[in-house]
Amino acid sequence: MMLFPEITADILSRLPVKSLKRFRCVSKSWCKEIDSPYFINTHLKRSSQAHTHLNLILRDATNLCTVDLDSPDFTSIELKNNPLKSDDCATEVMGSCNGLLALLNSDFSIALYNPSTREKKMIPVSPLELPNDLDDSKVSSLFNFYGFGHDPINEDYKVVRFIHFYGDSPDGFFHCEVKVYSLKSNSWKRIDDYPYDLRFILPPDYHPRCRRGYGVFANSAVHWKATVVGKGKENGSDLIVAFDLGAEEFKIIPQPDYSSNEHEMNVGVLGGCLCVFCNKNCKQVEIWVMKEYGVKESWTHLCTVIAQLQVKAFWLHARPLAYSKGGDKILLELDNRFFVWYDLRRRKSKIIRIRGAPPIFIAEICVGSLVTLNGGGEGQTSGKDTQEKRKTRKKRFDMDFEPNMAVDVI
Repeated sequence: MMLFPEITADILSRLPVKSLKRFRCVSKSWCKEIDSPYFINTHLKRSSQAHTHLNLILRDATNLCTVDLDSPDFTSIELKNNPLKSDDCATEVMGSCNGLLALLNSDFSIALYNPSTREKKMIPVSPLELPNDLDDSKVSSLFNFYGFGHDPINEDYKVVRFIHFYGDSPDGFFHCEVKVYSLKSNSWKRIDDYPYDLRFILPPDYHPRCRRGYGVFANSAVHWKATVVGKGKENGSDLIVAFDLGAEEFKIIPQPDYSSNEHEMNVGVLGGCLCVFCNKNCKQVEIWVMKEYGVKESWTHLCTVIAQLQVKAFWLHARPLAYSKGGDKILLELDNRFFVWYDLRRRKSKIIRIRGAPPIFIAEICVGSLVTLNGGGEGQTSGKDTQEKRKTRKKRFDMDFEPNMAVDVI
């Protein structure tokens, strides 16, 4: 039985990348449809809305592994085509966005990689630049901070790198270098240094010092936890520092009104929204989600997860990673060793057993996507993809759908 093209395209847009790669061979029309920028964006949007086609990326001291969260059998599989694989240094995941991973190893090589399609791109190295009146002898230490995400204004993927240089000045800090890499131009550019015009909200001679090396991406910006530092010491105040990838500028994000200040705060992403999670007394974590980006009043208390004896009596650090397909559970990572599903309605946790997982790991979430690396943008819309063609595809794809609808493919 033949299906209408719009029905075929609608069914295809719900399938995992592994199936789509096979179905490209069915016919020229299917191959053309699956490779089209509109289809790539529609597939990504539906996966994100339905919380489907999610993968855990696990990093240990030597390898990167992936776990398909849609599979009934959670098994860790090594990513054998890791573009930065080396026997001498580990590969770290500095960020995940729209199915792309930004990878870094200890010799500062950087690559962008789509683990679903195995497409990869090495990023050119950008040297450090000190002001003319400074030399290496005055630098006692430096700290690198990275972020990766999508710039929807310019339809580009970007890596931001800023480096704090510390020396013998009274507050220990004297310089910051900020550079941004653009996939579209395949080049780095220097931008204004870390915005110490933010000082208008800080005490005199104080500045933010980021505490997390790799930022988290949400709402077109990369976010880090920072501590207010001045005169050689911290003053105990935590900040959320964001870098807007479109405007290419830093800003401070307001925080929720916590129930108490006796916690360890950090930032994350849940369902595409910025979140904060506050670990308290090694026995519970309080999770907040920002429903309307940048609006303090939109912070919503999602849940407080309390340690349960049947799962793990206590932990040092719990981190939310993703929602389940139904949106009624959240995936938590505990102490870089365990995963649990936490049921938001029943307020109960269930530990996840992953076969072949390393004993200690760092985890990231990556959605399976067809996004390419040939020049930036979500689906890399080409010049041939005219406005009229996009309207035609939009009519074909703009159909109501249920996120949890099952599609059987024979």
